[in-house]
Amino acid sequence: MIEAVLIFNLHGTPRLTKFYRHYSEQKQQQIVKQVYQIVSKRGDAVCSFIEGGENILESSSTKVIYRHYATLYIVFCVDSSESELAILDLIQVFVEVLDKCFKNVCELDLIFHMDKVHYVLNEIIVGGLVIEHSLPNILLAIEEQKKLEKNDIPVFYHESH
Repeated sequence: MIEAVLIFNLHGTPRLTKFYRHYSEQKQQQIVKQVYQIVSKRGDAVCSFIEGGENILESSSTKVIYRHYATLYIVFCVDSSESELAILDLIQVFVEVLDKCFKNVCELDLIFHMDKVHYVLNEIIVGGLVIEHSLPNILLAIEEQKKLEKNDIPVFYHESH
């Protein structure tokens, strides 16, 4: 199960935090800070996952799997049932979908279009479980949503006869 999805910049400022288990606001901030401290100290030549030992999410079996893209770290905290390589692939799919949505996604897109970023993430993960990992299927769902938004009729619209 995916415990959390975190995106933060090189300075540790969170740009997206999505927890799939309940934690207090204070605990969430502590987790983000701890994950940033661990991930930001790692060099580019080391592998992109950290297993157990760090006790990040109150579990020694938690794995932190991340990718570093330009000025952002995209981090998935998962339990031991998840495959590291599958999660790395999922991160790549997530970034590719965001790239298609924003024409080369950057940190400002995450700041100014947070609702769209959450929508994309919700097309991929629900309740900590991966529901879709196919890039074409995710893009199709996003296109369908765009069509619905364009044809949106106000809720209080009433046609008079």
